Amino acid sequence: MGLDGRRVALANTRSRTSVTARIIETETDIRDGVRALRRKCATMRHVHDTAGTPPLRRQPAGFQGLARIIVGQQLSVASAAAIWTRTLDAVQPFEPKALLALKDKRLAAAGLSRPKIRTLKAIASAARDGLDLARLERATDEEVHTALTAVSGIGPWTADIYLMFCLGRADAWAPGDLALQIAAQQALELAERPDKVELLEIAERWRPWRGVAARLLWAYYAAVKAKRTAVPV
Repeated sequence: MGLDGRRVALANTRSRTSVTARIIETETDIRDGVRALRRKCATMRHVHDTAGTPPLRRQPAGFQGLARIIVGQQLSVASAAAIWTRTLDAVQPFEPKALLALKDKRLAAAGLSRPKIRTLKAIASAARDGLDLARLERATDEEVHTALTAVSGIGPWTADIYLMFCLGRADAWAPGDLALQIAAQQALELAERPDKVELLEIAERWRPWRGVAARLLWAYYAAVKAKRTAVPV
């Protein structure tokens, strides 16, 4: 199969994901996924032996959880936490209407960049105008992607992270995440860093626990790089 064919075939796997698939809600779910991955994959055994069992890191679904992902993008964990705390203090209550009523300079004072302010307000406007984030908890992965990426400023990576950490989809995967690409290259001893399509193909072996495999690889990346964490939320 050529590259274009692989892109289509792998993209279609998301649309087949059932909303009845396992949901990661507790640390027990993480441990179940780790055990399953260790049984089926020598690479995951090595990753787990190196990095240990990753934490749950569930975030609330809905407007607040999605906003938290936007705020934390491309920031260290400490910086993201500090800015998020100031954002919560600024937007009271943390709802679309309250955020839209706030002046941009007040959000900037909390530490938010202009692009993040635009994206947060785009999400708030979409929620006000009919985007039903509660309904997405019952939607397929493809439906979640379609709904979220229709909002200005939200790309596939954000939708993937929302599926994984806010909706708890056990088989969610984020092929565009740079740390995952680097971790997979190192764990699998690849000559080059895999791109998004290649990482999707690699991750087929970790179904239906790709969400746990991602957590393990982020932990592995942090262990190899001697960082505190590489998880994006």
